[in-house]
Amino acid sequence: MREIVYWILCAFLTVAIAIVSLRYVTNFWLLSFLYSFQVHFGVLFAAASLVILAVRRQIYGFVLLFVSLLLIAHGVIMLREFSGDDRGTDRLPLFRLMSFNIAIDNWTNSTAITNMVIASNADVVNLLEAKPLTFHLQQLFKAYPYHIGCDTGKDTCDTLVLSKRPFVSRQVASMGSLRKNRLVISSVDFGGETINLVSAHLSKPYFDDFQMAELEDLAKALGSIDGPVVLSGDFNSSSIAPSIQAFLRKQGLKTVAPEPATWPIAAGSLGIAIDHVFARPPLHLISLRRLDDNLGSNHSGLIAEFVLDRNGETSPAK
Repeated sequence: MREIVYWILCAFLTVAIAIVSLRYVTNFWLLSFLYSFQVHFGVLFAAASLVILAVRRQIYGFVLLFVSLLLIAHGVIMLREFSGDDRGTDRLPLFRLMSFNIAIDNWTNSTAITNMVIASNADVVNLLEAKPLTFHLQQLFKAYPYHIGCDTGKDTCDTLVLSKRPFVSRQVASMGSLRKNRLVISSVDFGGETINLVSAHLSKPYFDDFQMAELEDLAKALGSIDGPVVLSGDFNSSSIAPSIQAFLRKQGLKTVAPEPATWPIAAGSLGIAIDHVFARPPLHLISLRRLDDNLGSNHSGLIAEFVLDRNGETSPAK
């Protein structure tokens, strides 16, 4: 009986490992979201392997355990691949940015979110699914005199970018064909340094291949930008998803490792980062943290600080 149970468990675990390991063969969109959980699945598979070995100690159980540990190890390596260096961490930041998907149905907490944004002391705020803030816009605009988005009523209030300083340039565009106006490209002068700010909200990766098309459009947009770049927003995927990895490598983007987990909220720090803040040299992230309270959203917000490195010298705060 133990032999039968052993091989049944082995068969199920083998299939599960094979599905997660398909990322090394193909980036199939239907499984793309699963790839974001590689480390989590690896831990689950390792625990299942130990259960199998408790039933019966045979070589195949040890093979499954070894493969599970490899998935964990490679997942951790991938999570650290896009970590920037620590230069400038002893300097004052050039500017601070907040990025937060507040959730499109989160009307109950709109007042608290508005107060939190104003109290954050962020120089630039990137708010996604901002419709619940419709009745607080004037209050926000007093604290942040310069804004992009939410100009023509709540039905078009999706991405809202707020700034304490005037925009040097501004553009609202679309990525892919599923949703419109979820790409905002702007630039702000911080004490003589022009910083390019890009806000992106990608579709879920299991919505056919829409996210892939969006990443292609986003790559084209970034490719046309010269100088320091910040890319922030909701990617609906971890940085270890194959499509996101390929995008980050091509664009030379860096972040802080480990990235703060932003989803699911119930998992806390054991979740995954699907909301991101990336920087392209000579701009460097010196800190990236999760907001203390998600304020009713199904995502956690992020606060990031940056320094600018010109010819090996980090620009001080202006």
